[in-house]
Amino acid sequence: MPEPATYLAVGGRVAVRPLTLDDADEFTARARESVSLHHPWLQPPRDAAAFAAWAGRLVEEPGRAGFLVCTREDDALAGYVAVNNIVHGAFRCGALGYGAFAHSAGRGLMTEGLGLVVRHAFTALGLHRLEINAQPGNTASIALARRLGFRHEGFSPDFLFIDGAWRDHERFALTAEMTDLRA
Repeated sequence: MPEPATYLAVGGRVAVRPLTLDDADEFTARARESVSLHHPWLQPPRDAAAFAAWAGRLVEEPGRAGFLVCTREDDALAGYVAVNNIVHGAFRCGALGYGAFAHSAGRGLMTEGLGLVVRHAFTALGLHRLEINAQPGNTASIALARRLGFRHEGFSPDFLFIDGAWRDHERFALTAEMTDLRA
């Protein structure tokens, strides 16, 4: 298990740490194990080259941040969270993307982990608003957004290009005031 200082946030069962390029082996193995869970909603990188490209953007680009949700008992990867499209200034907003890995799905670990990332985004990252866009049939993702207090704001037809087609999405948002975590 990493030293406590490497974690950005620690909860009861999970801890959150920044994604690094060194996480490729475990991440891609977990992604390959989770293909049936993720399809058709997500396509996280399943090989080293795809991981390097994806993680490189999250690590190096200033408008993005990547996090891993790890179980505290053994530091195994339970899932991941990306904060994309980070805009500062008057907007102070970001869009969340996330996924659980199959071995940890349905255990509440991502609810706890995503909650820790939300707190980090509203405090350390200085954001005011976070958005989640989920395909209407992705009931697990929508339920997670609702459990964390995200409000439904609308429907966006043909919003994101996923799995070879433009997909409709339900839009959810949360502000720091809604959580009483003012940056």
